[in-house]
Amino acid sequence: MNGLPAQAWLNTLLVLLQNAQLALLRLCHALGLSGDAHGQPAWPWARRIAGETLLIDLGLARQLAWSLGATVFALALMTLAIAWCRHRGGLLAVAALALVVAPWPSPSLLLGSAAPTSFHTSPTQFSVDAIALGATVYAQRCASCHGNDGRGEGPLAASLKRWPPTLVGPLLARRADGELFWHVVNGMRDANGEPTMPAFGATLSDADTWAVLDYMKALAAGSGAAANGSWPVPLPLPDTLVQCGADALPLPLAQWRGGQRVRVVAFNGDPASLPMLDPRFQTLLLTRDGTLPAGLPRFRTNCVAVSAQAWAVYAQIAGVPANRLGGTELLADRGGWLRARGTPGTRGWSDTDMVCRSGAAAGTPREAPRADGLTALLLRMDAEPVRFVKGGFVH
Repeated sequence: MNGLPAQAWLNTLLVLLQNAQLALLRLCHALGLSGDAHGQPAWPWARRIAGETLLIDLGLARQLAWSLGATVFALALMTLAIAWCRHRGGLLAVAALALVVAPWPSPSLLLGSAAPTSFHTSPTQFSVDAIALGATVYAQRCASCHGNDGRGEGPLAASLKRWPPTLVGPLLARRADGELFWHVVNGMRDANGEPTMPAFGATLSDADTWAVLDYMKALAAGSGAAANGSWPVPLPLPDTLVQCGADALPLPLAQWRGGQRVRVVAFNGDPASLPMLDPRFQTLLLTRDGTLPAGLPRFRTNCVAVSAQAWAVYAQIAGVPANRLGGTELLADRGGWLRARGTPGTRGWSDTDMVCRSGAAAGTPREAPRADGLTALLLRMDAEPVRFVKGGFVH
């Protein structure tokens, strides 16, 4: 494995581990060995494979990979021994030797703490409406400690025994959604059992809790964009109803994720400022009231986000006040991840507009025309796909 890029084999290993644990969870639930927690199958054990540890300890990841390979090899030999009686003893001996010499990692390093909701997935699909609801919940329940910007410097922060953690850094944002959900519902305690965050299970519904987690992602992106010009973690294209054509029925924007590039344009009131339609991506117009203004030429745009909440949500993500969003553009790649932000008043695109970088190129992009910054950005987005790891597993 030393000859392969770490990202290639490590991503494969993490996906296999995630799928194996999900399959085990479904099997236990189907057999009645585990119940439900908050409407989804509950993880019945107090430990899980700590994929986040494998990310930072490649030696441990290699140990596990080799051990799993040895297990597969041993199982293949045992299967062959069943059919090949003459050499059964030798085959079983080699299988046993493979298991003995395998570099099994220490369980204390491989396993991490788990909650019943560790493998829960959010039912919101990271939608505009959920983010807007989460903003209200956050302002009422969270901002006093975590601050309006999520950096843990709210008005009550100094009075607490432990300073609240920042919500806008990559460390917290990489925690599994299900475990963050569990901490919000049940609160948090330190090593001595002293509460460090109150439990909100009695005051917030499950829908409110999932919504505030969605808002925290948007808040992290916006705070990072405003402070550093980039996002601490990748952000998916928020889902909302989209209407393409005056007589068409609204459809969810999520249909464009996973294959269609999307350009989101905040309409500033001047039709001449809108870019031309481009066959390389789908263009989506944002307006303050969620309606398509009359008289716009079809070669400028024909799709609009119909939610009146979309304008404020995208302003939060872009890291600008809502009254300054007009003229802003956001680019999403084929995988549905927002990758670049164009600011009003600038001409053309450049590498500095990239707000989400994957960190490693999947290949060498073709050389783009030097004068066409947009083409260069699109080629880079395609060559460097996002492989976001959350809770230790690729999403």
